[in-house]
Amino acid sequence: MATENTRAYDPTLVWGRLIILLVLITTAELLTTFTPPQFGMVLHGLVLLFLFALAARVSRPDETRFLLALSLAPLIRLMSLALPLTLFPFSFWYMVVGTPLLLTAWLVARLCGLSRGQVGLGKVDWSAQLLLGLTGFALGFVEYLILRPEPLVAEFSLAQVLPVAFTLLVFTGFLEEYIFRGVMQHTASRWIGSVGIFYISAVFAVLHIGYRSLLDVIFVFLVALFFAWVARESRSIVGVTLAHGVTNISLFLVFPFLLN
Repeated sequence: MATENTRAYDPTLVWGRLIILLVLITTAELLTTFTPPQFGMVLHGLVLLFLFALAARVSRPDETRFLLALSLAPLIRLMSLALPLTLFPFSFWYMVVGTPLLLTAWLVARLCGLSRGQVGLGKVDWSAQLLLGLTGFALGFVEYLILRPEPLVAEFSLAQVLPVAFTLLVFTGFLEEYIFRGVMQHTASRWIGSVGIFYISAVFAVLHIGYRSLLDVIFVFLVALFFAWVARESRSIVGVTLAHGVTNISLFLVFPFLLN
């Protein structure tokens, strides 16, 4: 039994699992993007089951928490592909996918025993966090130059822009930062140390393969590292939530009108 425990938590074996999981998630995203998405959904589903099986098999609590948190990555894609989004206006798609994801992420945080402070929702230095949020305009400008997306609304008016901007702030900004820089980053750091921010940033970047731009994946990875460092040092996800939300608002609602 001692030999099995030693093997189970050998660093080489642990990192082998982590690399395999990252490769599988990446492959699932590639299949979803460049083949019929059903192939990617199947692989994401298998990865999700694999993560649950590993979480049930390992005996170290920190590893179990990390695997449960990481299961949110394939779940994000499964929900975005499986929910009947065509029944709703396009501007509501983020909310339709994000609402059950937010509930699931909260439940995972509870299962992992994470406090508000541990996921970055403790005390806030609002002046610094608001200032950080303004960086989203620069990040959105750079990403717009990379992707050149179409706007999410037909015209640049308050009636059309404000509801979608709020949706992007909550269901991309807050939701994704809560999942990646909150739940995932904390559990990863407890399990594999400071290198955990690189691993979670890579997972976050991989989930942007759907935009079909290698340059954007690299850009998102660098932004994710910046957000990860800020969240770790400030112990808050408020600033990165604002920056993330403003990035997407600029990318999809502001610059498509200003620069076209």
